Amino acid sequence: MDFTLVEEQQMLADLVGRFVEKEYSFEARRKLSATPRGWSELHWNTLADMGLLALNVPDEYGGMNAGVAETMIVMEALGRGLVLEPYLSTAVLGARLISHAGTDAQKERWLPELAAGRVKTALATLEPGARFDLSTVTTAARSSSEGFVIDGRKGVVLHGDSADLLLVSARTSGAQDDTTGITLFAIDPKTPGVTLRGFPALDGQRVAEVHFSGVSIASEAVLGVIGNGYGLLEWTVDHGLFALCAEAVGTMAKLAEMTYDYLRTRTQFGRPIGEFQALQHRAADILTAVEQARSVVYFAASRLAGADADERRRALSAAKNLIGRCGRFVGQQAVQLHGGMGMTEELPVGWYFKRLTCIDMTWGDAEHHLERYGTHL
Repeated sequence: MDFTLVEEQQMLADLVGRFVEKEYSFEARRKLSATPRGWSELHWNTLADMGLLALNVPDEYGGMNAGVAETMIVMEALGRGLVLEPYLSTAVLGARLISHAGTDAQKERWLPELAAGRVKTALATLEPGARFDLSTVTTAARSSSEGFVIDGRKGVVLHGDSADLLLVSARTSGAQDDTTGITLFAIDPKTPGVTLRGFPALDGQRVAEVHFSGVSIASEAVLGVIGNGYGLLEWTVDHGLFALCAEAVGTMAKLAEMTYDYLRTRTQFGRPIGEFQALQHRAADILTAVEQARSVVYFAASRLAGADADERRRALSAAKNLIGRCGRFVGQQAVQLHGGMGMTEELPVGWYFKRLTCIDMTWGDAEHHLERYGTHL
């Protein structure tokens, strides 16, 4: 796969870069994260007007039917600004899952609205006590005369409190750890029995705890095949992992740039501290880590759309593992090279490190994906 940007891709990168530079100064982001919603409806509409929400939607439903490279370009740019809007949850996870597994009626109902920014989605899959295991599902979906009745809990649902549509994994058969018997559902969060509690995560992004108590839904809410949703869920999460890895590259690159600027401007003993050889070596190590991370994202992109599921999973786990380790290294070095200021909330450095930490913990940290890689050898 050739990752040299063609003219249209470079224009896309420039477009998103200008948006981030204009709208996401550090102070503007701090104020925005402190609002009850935690993100800007105006920014969301701007993303829709720019066509970014339509990238992963098929063209017959008002989208652009873009590829993996376009998602990588956008997510890397958003990572540079620590963008708060629910782009990953909606324009990547929601768009990919519904486009891939939805019925014609589901696609016609939701995809045009999603591309226009009028529908936001959230993937509700991880449960309390399950850690990162997608197959540990205790949320139950019982058959009823009208369709299904759902009971259970989902934790740390990215932007769950902003969603107009919850994409939920529930068990229709089998034991709680079986990969078979899992079904995916599209549920309106306003349905009686659905309770959401939203709160800010460590990095300022919004997450939610979701509780289902006797939630009655129609059979038309099923996504894919009943009882055979695990493979679809893993495929969707792999696309989310790839997007997170691309975002982390942008976050690390921006953090490195801020650190280099500080080394050039901070003086000690009458000289910029960047002239001291020991700190130059550490700066070089940061650059090496960033480029390693970028390379592994390119590798994951080349395997993401392949037909071999095991190869895809190995590539995504390898990328997530290396991204987690590189992100931790770059964040630690940036904080240490900034000295005491690096620990304060008034400096952007700490917030970039927090975001990298949260990316590492989303859908499996570095150690989890090292184990996952081994299971798919």
